[in-house]
Amino acid sequence: MEPYVHLVQYYETDAMRITHHSNYIRFMEEARTDYLERLGMGYDRMEAEGLRSPVMNVECKYLKTTTYADRIQIYLYVKSHTSLKIEFGYVMQVDGEVVCTASSWHCFMDANHRPVSLQQRYPDFFERMLALQSPLA
Repeated sequence: MEPYVHLVQYYETDAMRITHHSNYIRFMEEARTDYLERLGMGYDRMEAEGLRSPVMNVECKYLKTTTYADRIQIYLYVKSHTSLKIEFGYVMQVDGEVVCTASSWHCFMDANHRPVSLQQRYPDFFERMLALQSPLA
């Protein structure tokens, strides 16, 4: 799957003209939203079907700074999963150089906050989601 590309905006930088670290969490959300939309299960559809996907944990490892107007290519992949949780991995690159690696854990639940097994409820979507197992595939 093609990477999601984020163009760093001036307002996303700090006084040192470096992309502020908190923005990488937002970039992850953008990439994940794009990925799910491409798989046919965007957040609009999830919510219409009563499905929620809260973030349980986020980790980032910053390897190199980015600055205004950098094009960050974000490769998203399924790092691990259980029947109720999924861990997405992220590899962020600028001009072929890795600038950040990250992960986020999510669970799935219905509108009444009960756990939902995607494997049981949406088996086709679950299989499509798991198909991307390599970070730079």
